[in-house]
Amino acid sequence: MSFVIRPAISADLPQLDQLEKNAFQSDRLSLRQFRYSLKPSAQRVFLVAMQDQLLLGYGLLHLHKGTRLARLYSLAVDQQQRGKGVGRRLIEALEQAAVHAGRLYMRLEVAENNQTAIQLYQSQGYSVFSWVPDYYEDHSTAMRMQKRIRVIDQRLLKNAVPWYQQTTDFTCGPAALMMAMASLKPDYRMLRAEELAIWREATTIYMTSGHDGCHPIGLGLSARQRGFKVEVIVNRKGTLFVDGVRSRHKKELITFVEQQFRRQAELEKMPVSYAEISQSDLQQWLSLGKVVVMLISTWRMDGRKAPHWVVVSAFDDQCFYLHDPDPDDDRFAFDCQYVPIARDDFDRMSTFGSRRLRTCVVLSVAED
Repeated sequence: MSFVIRPAISADLPQLDQLEKNAFQSDRLSLRQFRYSLKPSAQRVFLVAMQDQLLLGYGLLHLHKGTRLARLYSLAVDQQQRGKGVGRRLIEALEQAAVHAGRLYMRLEVAENNQTAIQLYQSQGYSVFSWVPDYYEDHSTAMRMQKRIRVIDQRLLKNAVPWYQQTTDFTCGPAALMMAMASLKPDYRMLRAEELAIWREATTIYMTSGHDGCHPIGLGLSARQRGFKVEVIVNRKGTLFVDGVRSRHKKELITFVEQQFRRQAELEKMPVSYAEISQSDLQQWLSLGKVVVMLISTWRMDGRKAPHWVVVSAFDDQCFYLHDPDPDDDRFAFDCQYVPIARDDFDRMSTFGSRRLRTCVVLSVAED
């Protein structure tokens, strides 16, 4: 069926009002709300599907200010036009508008008993992440759905990065390192035994003494022992990860282990540079086919301000893309691969602690 999608205009109001009354028994948008939505705004996209002068459907998108989220506020298709691709085309057009506006994810709510709409959204790649009881006027439950709308162009990838899920709360570093190594050597096997072996090699603690994560030099040494060319970059000198440790004994232990890492790096002639890490540096490394394992703060992900290792797997003009080894309850394996992070957000995310620590491990294939 031939139809066009264009921005809604005032002349559409009578048909919009009638369509809304026919499509919904409750929670309808009023004529006043439609008029307000037609006002020019950077926080809204209002599209209609038209066949000549006949309104087939509409979609209203809200662009949340200060976030990377877009919300499909309302979508309706005339009952006589359903099953003809109108809803799908409207969703695609709204997604394109959201991407153009710098949004990375699109969310929506749909009534749990609206199977037709649910099937449409699922066919377009949306998945459920929560339920909200008593959401609508008729007291029915809403399903909240989400889709990642910005996806990396596969032609930009120098190395395909496989995904591995960490098996403990404290092995994000080894999991990220294994993903990076497997991207450079496809025959490298990512196994739990290997994950725990790297953690033993690279951690700055023994048992429960202080920080339970991996040191960048420790990770670099683990990769070097496995035949990779490695460079470690840290933006400041001094012992890492001791600011949040109160026990003097634990501070001493972390400092001792770090000193051992530094001596070993010197003995093995593994480069450790003390410098800032810019986005230009990351782009250059990735463009050369190298892979970057980087420390981030989880504050923008879960509000916990914990240090967390990820793989910087790709970049484009608007985003850096991450492989995150730690999916939460709302994310599946796919959601943790090539996760888009807007460049401004990435700058803030890629520092940790009050001293704004920024560090990474850069891997490449060792020369024969």
